[in-house]
Parts: sequence; structure tokens; C-alpha cells
Amino acid sequence: MEVSLHRLKLLRELAHRGTVTAVADALHYSTSAVSQQLALLERETDSKLFERHGRRIVLTEAGVLLATHAESILGAVENAGNAIESLRNGGTATLHVGVWASVATGLLPTGLRMLAQRSPEIVVRSVELAPEAGSEAVRDGSLDLSFVIDYSNYSMPRTPALERQVIAVEHMYVAVRAGTLGPEPVALESLAPDPWILADSRSHFGRAVRIACRRAGYEPDVRHVVGEQSTALSMVAAGLGVTLVSDLVAAAHPPGVQLIPLTGPFERHLSLTFRARDAGRQSVRRFVDTMADAAFEVGLAPPHAVEADSR
Repeated sequence: MEVSLHRLKLLRELAHRGTVTAVADALHYSTSAVSQQLALLERETDSKLFERHGRRIVLTEAGVLLATHAESILGAVENAGNAIESLRNGGTATLHVGVWASVATGLLPTGLRMLAQRSPEIVVRSVELAPEAGSEAVRDGSLDLSFVIDYSNYSMPRTPALERQVIAVEHMYVAVRAGTLGPEPVALESLAPDPWILADSRSHFGRAVRIACRRAGYEPDVRHVVGEQSTALSMVAAGLGVTLVSDLVAAAHPPGVQLIPLTGPFERHLSLTFRARDAGRQSVRRFVDTMADAAFEVGLAPPHAVEADSR
């Protein structure tokens, strides 16, 4: 039996994500293209791999069995590539890395400058995505690494087969219109009467802030739901409400915004996630170590009492 590795990857993703639509969205294909490739996989294996239940397709026993083997086969191919990379003497290694706006502007330039000095053979290609999407993109092989965040009151769900290493701790600040408050640190409960500008509750940041406010004894009055923090800060400058920002965002706040340290144990941990089987890749290890050094150079606090979590 000869099967396409590409089609095995689609089968693996279907097993993980549950629907053809989810696979298509994750891998940037049309649903019809995914369906056609899966149909070709059935022909290659001469087996019935799927059954239709209404508008959904589910894996048959043979489909589940092949999906299980697909994990091992695709992992072996990646391991072979990593082994070849480790044998290169002076050859290049390319890493695909997920970032989001504040990391791309506040940390990545310093980190890539340091990496170019230390390991010029490593080429980094970055792609901007939501923090919530990074782990899945690494798991499905679209990326080699991704920056991810955990808040002290709300951690991102862990993804099987991935490791996560904390590289820095970001403190949180209250963003208000300039001249609204004094310079003294502010307790979260004191902001209960204020209108808020905040990300949607489905986002990791929006949910973490709402949890923190509830623990402080109130539900924030969110007047404006805004995903981009640069937009939120512009609205703060216009006097439309308050919001919270982390160190990386605080470094580039616009005129008319005053940032005041937030009291209490609410902070966020900046990490890099990568596949557990890639933990020994020299290029991955150098990238992680360099970004930790870059985080310290731009003023972020090093990890304290935070252990890397892997499973």
C-alpha cells in the first residue's frame, strides 16, 4: 500500500478536529479540496475510512487505525528531517514561528538581531496569528514554534505532544486617559465604577481580565469590545474607558494615555511552545534560549517560580 503523506496529514487533522470544515480552516484549503483528498486516500488504501452521519463524516474502525499510524509515520518523517538538520555542518535551518502584534513589535526585532549574531545559519519566518491559535498551529506542523501566554489566573489549555517553556513574566498596567489618576499603583477593585474597553470574552486576554475583575468583586462594565490593543489604547486616550495592558504593549503606548502599575498578583507568563519531539533540535533550542535573553534585554522580568509544562 502506497499512500500520500499529505493525505495522511489531512486524516490526522480530521481525527483531531472532528470536521472537514475545521481541517480546511486550519490548513487553509477549501472543504471540497479536503473531501477530495480524503476520498483519494480511501482509494489508495482500498478501505472504507469514513462514514457519513447526516452532514458530518466520522472515521470508521479502519480510519481510526490509519489515523493512529499516521501520527507515527508523520512523526518519523519529521524526526528524519531533524536528524538531517543536526548533521549539517554550517548549513541553514529554517524555523517557522507564530507571533502576535506586541511580540512582533516589542520582542522579535531584538531577538532576531541577537539570533543573527549567535546563529546566523538559522533563518526565521514569522506569521502573525492570535495567541489562542499558536499551539494548534505547532501541533499540526504549520509552525515549528509559537509564542503563547498564560495569565496567573487563567492558563491556556495544554496540547498533547507539545512542550511549553516560559521565557519571561509581564506585569500588568492600568491604562487611563492622561491626567485621570495619580502615579500610585492601582488596585483592580478601584476600577469597578469605570467603563471598560476590553477584548471579547472568548479571547484569552478578555477572559483573564474578566476573571480577575470578578475575583475583585465586580463584573466589568465593558462599553467597547475591541480586539486590537492599539485600538483600545486610542480609545482610552479619547476618554472612552479604561483597559489593562502588559509590559510589551506598555512600551509603545500612544500620547494621551497614562499607564499605572496594577497591584495584586495578576500577571502574564510569556512562553514558547514546540513539539516535544523537537526539544532536541539545536535550532529550536537556540531560538528559545535567545528569545529568553532578548526578553530580559527589552526589560521583561525573567521567569520566577514558573516551571515549563509539557505533556
